[in-house]
Amino acid sequence: MNLKNDLVELPVNTAPGKIILVESPEIEADLNGDRRLEPEIEIVKPELLRYDPEVIAAHYRQKPLEVLGRIFTVIFPTISFALGVWWDKKRGLSDRNEPKRAIQLKELLTKLGPAYIKIGQALSTRPDLVSPAYLDELTRLQDQIPPFGNEIAYQFIEEELGDRPENIYAELSPEPIAAASLGQVYKGKLKTGETVAVKVQRPDLQETIAVDLYILRRMATWANKNIKRLRSDLVAILDEFGGRIFEEMDYINEGENAERFAKLYGHLKDVYVPKIYWKYTHRRVLTMEWVVGTKLTQVDAIRAQGVDARYIIEVGVQCSLRQLLEHGFFHADPHPGNLLATPDGQLAYLDFGMMSEIKPYQRYGLIEAVVHMVNRDFEGLARDYVKLDFLTPEIDLTPIVPALAQIFGNALGASVAELNFKSITDQLSALMYEYPFRVPAYYALIIRSLVTLEGIAIYIDPNFKVLSEAYPYISKRLLTDPAPELRESLRDLLFKDGRFRWNRLENLLKNARSSDEYDLNQVLDETLEFLSSERGALIRNNLIDELAKSVDVLSKDALNNVTNNLREVLFNIPWAKPIAMVVSPTPAVNTEQEETLEHIKRIWGILQQSRGFDATKVSSQIPQLLSNPGVQQIGRQVAGRLANKVIARLIRETLVKSETNGVAKTAVIVKT
Repeated sequence: MNLKNDLVELPVNTAPGKIILVESPEIEADLNGDRRLEPEIEIVKPELLRYDPEVIAAHYRQKPLEVLGRIFTVIFPTISFALGVWWDKKRGLSDRNEPKRAIQLKELLTKLGPAYIKIGQALSTRPDLVSPAYLDELTRLQDQIPPFGNEIAYQFIEEELGDRPENIYAELSPEPIAAASLGQVYKGKLKTGETVAVKVQRPDLQETIAVDLYILRRMATWANKNIKRLRSDLVAILDEFGGRIFEEMDYINEGENAERFAKLYGHLKDVYVPKIYWKYTHRRVLTMEWVVGTKLTQVDAIRAQGVDARYIIEVGVQCSLRQLLEHGFFHADPHPGNLLATPDGQLAYLDFGMMSEIKPYQRYGLIEAVVHMVNRDFEGLARDYVKLDFLTPEIDLTPIVPALAQIFGNALGASVAELNFKSITDQLSALMYEYPFRVPAYYALIIRSLVTLEGIAIYIDPNFKVLSEAYPYISKRLLTDPAPELRESLRDLLFKDGRFRWNRLENLLKNARSSDEYDLNQVLDETLEFLSSERGALIRNNLIDELAKSVDVLSKDALNNVTNNLREVLFNIPWAKPIAMVVSPTPAVNTEQEETLEHIKRIWGILQQSRGFDATKVSSQIPQLLSNPGVQQIGRQVAGRLANKVIARLIRETLVKSETNGVAKTAVIVKT
């Protein structure tokens, strides 16, 4: 075999002078005959560089003893722990032994490896699900994993970056300052003076993760085939999870994720994303800017610095909304170790290994679902589940709609804003056992991200409501986003049975006003563009009817004031009293019309207080606004509807007067 002709280079970044080879018996034999090549070559199993379940399965089918050994390693301690908890409950000692069992669980997950540590990390942020004793211990999984030796870490740095650590960094902490499930972090300083965090991957990580995922995937396949009540595709969820973990093990991918995250969200108020130093970053070594900050669960420490911990969570909610509903690129692992409050009151995001994306139709579907929940439109909500891939299009929604009405109708109560994501997912879980729902793979990561953030929020403030904090952003999106899906949602929100709901518009404007990115001029420009387009025909026609009604009410109200004032003045002049008797009062507006007037007045007050409103600027823009073709078109249609109303009123009043006069004459004749 000619080694030079048979080398296979993989599409991964390598250090200068290094060749990455596909592992094979022939190459190993050739290397054994020429040891001079060893310092420049790293042998890597190609199936362990990226997640491919079929390739990984083929790899481990050839290693049955290794797989069997791993199964025994996992099953026996797990059964032992479960039996201990069961025996405590049987003897009535659960409360007394809970602290001891919590320590055992933490140690068990740590011994089982990274995949199981990730499960523990997700549980560690849910104080409403896990008792305090378990919560305290699982939280230690974030940054108190036993580290591996410095000699291995230094070897990886040299292999990845092409030189000894002391020749690359001016300083490097003698011991890791944190050890996590996939790697450990050193605090260092570059030769150029910048303080940095240096993350080094754990040894044999690909092998450990791959065999666990292989075993879990086989179990998931069996469960999908044999557990009939199981609606979710466990294999798809596991594959999504596996793909994310493998991406997380590639620090080049993590660095690219960090830069993309910074580009999309780094401009948001009080969101901070650390810089990546590419010259010192490779597949198993990541060098990034050192961030001084405090974990969000250390509330007292945050407050001691004069920082409002609740505000930091609000920043996180706003950033998450934009991740999930605007750009679709979101942080799928926001546990407390990855979110820091900086001394100057910013929220710093760390660890960009596990990221995910939501497609546009899924993002719009989530907003539409919120609108249908607000409207208690459960038929629309059922259709949303089809759009979001929870239900297949051929599923009969007839029995599902009343089930949704029963569950959400009771759960929503007075306000959707009072709900939390956990209560929503609990309600959905009940449905999914009875009806043919299938949880899509992307949804698992979204829920993990949301409930994790909500768990941190509840830890800081038990009364924190994520949906309530989300309202301003969702309102802003409904008012400004030109997407047809959201325009349809806006119509559903504002119109019911052909009638305009002024209170909904008032609430939307009030909530949107609180959004940092809301600008009244932008809303007006985009609204006019949409209303004058073909896409806005349906809302435009309904709105024109409402405008005509409102102008008619306002004119009647104004005329009523004028005639009443005129009558009062004339009655005070002796010679004008006969004229005052002729001036008949204009009928006052009814209760519904009065409510409409009050809504309009309040809406005008909200607009005046909105960002972008300037009375002088508005007055100077009126001529330009009136020349807008869209405004002219709407004005002509409103004027036409008003003219029809006036003519109809004149005819009606004339007929009524004629009938009244006719009755009077008849009465006179009869009397005579």
